[in-house]
Formats: sequence, C-alpha cells, structure tokens
Amino acid sequence: MESLKGKNVVLIGASGGIGEKTAKLLASSGANLCITGRDMLKLKAVAETANIPLTQVFEMDLADELSVKNSFSLIQLQMPVIDILVNAAGVGIIKPMETLSAEEFRLSLNTNLVGVFYLMQSVLPGMKEQKKGLIINIPGVLGKVPMAGAAAYSASKFGLVGMMQSIREEIKRTEIRITNLFLGGVDSPFWDHIDLRVQRDKMVMAEEAAKAIWFLCQQPRSGVVSEMVLQPFNHQAI
Repeated sequence: MESLKGKNVVLIGASGGIGEKTAKLLASSGANLCITGRDMLKLKAVAETANIPLTQVFEMDLADELSVKNSFSLIQLQMPVIDILVNAAGVGIIKPMETLSAEEFRLSLNTNLVGVFYLMQSVLPGMKEQKKGLIINIPGVLGKVPMAGAAAYSASKFGLVGMMQSIREEIKRTEIRITNLFLGGVDSPFWDHIDLRVQRDKMVMAEEAAKAIWFLCQQPRSGVVSEMVLQPFNHQAI
C-alpha cells in the first residue's frame, strides 16, 4: 500500500457524515489535506478536530460551476499538484415518481453528475500534465442497481459511472487511476430527511465507510481498484 504521508489530497464534501470521518483518517495518516463543503461552520469544526489549517478549508457548492472553479483556483495556490481527489459530496432524494418534482430531479443531476463534471475539468488538466493521480467517487449501490423511488438519484449516479468510464478511456496511457466506491446503506445524515422505512442500526457505520475510502487512497501504484462495493446485509424494514 502507498503511504499517505505528504500526499496532496482534496476531499470534497468533508462536512457530511462520511466526509468528516474520512477527513480525520486522512489527516491523521499524514496527508496534506484540503477540504470543501457547503457549510463553513461545520468545515471549521472538522478542521479543528483533524488539525487541518484553516487556509486549507474552502466553502464550495458542487452544483455551482463558479463556486467550484473559484475554490479550485484557491486550492491550487495551496497545492499546485493534486495527488488524490476524493468526492464524498452529493444529495440523495428518494421519492416516488408522482411526488418527485422537476426541481428535485435537476438538483440531483446538477450536484451528483454535473458537479462532478466541474470537478473533472478542474483537476484533470493538472493530473494529465503530471501523468498520474487518483480520483475516487462514491456512486453508491444505486449507481449500480436501482430501486423503487430512486429515479433521480440513480439517474445521476448511473450518469456519473458512465462519465468516469469514458474519462478512464481518455487517460489510459497515463498513471491516473479512477476508483468508484459503491456504498450501500450507511448510517449517516443522508437518511435524516428520507421517508423510507429502514433499519439504521443494521447499516454500515460511517466510520467503516470512511475506512474504505482511506484504504482506497492507499492502493498500490502498480495496480488500481477500479471499484469496491460495501453494503450491509439488509437494512430495509420488513
């Protein structure tokens, strides 16, 4: 496994449940870490507990192109070379089609898919120039196997998987690696506002999901983990 010590890592969505745990693991492993999120107060709290300098904390809305570009222009002042990008941001809207609004559908696509397009445009040029790097996205298992009520979420995540597969073909003559982590039910704030009967005590713990991301950040340079699936045995109520 590759050491994280001294690696330049950008973590998107560090103010979320999984992102917060991931930030602490990466920072404690010696990574030089920049973190982003929509909630600056939460980001500052994460930075304090993970000993991340406030100069490496950036408020960013993934669905806003200008916000992404402005943030990365500042990030690149801190780290001209980005070794690893981890995208742990996203929105989850689980609703039957008859109650799903067009606004909610667009929000899902703009954050989970179009927002990642903005990320790729921001980090790929530098990685292509150095001909190496690691990009980790978290499509979730609903980007592999859809379920009822997840039309918006699955559409955005299936699109993300397809986009990254295409990008993988563009960079196959470089040492840039792309990994998709398909997480199943994780006990995180994701479920706080979703009207679906689930058993959160049977879900994967956020700490364990973060450990999976931490592990993937250390994959050996001689190979690549193209995808990993981590899910609970069963968390839907009967």
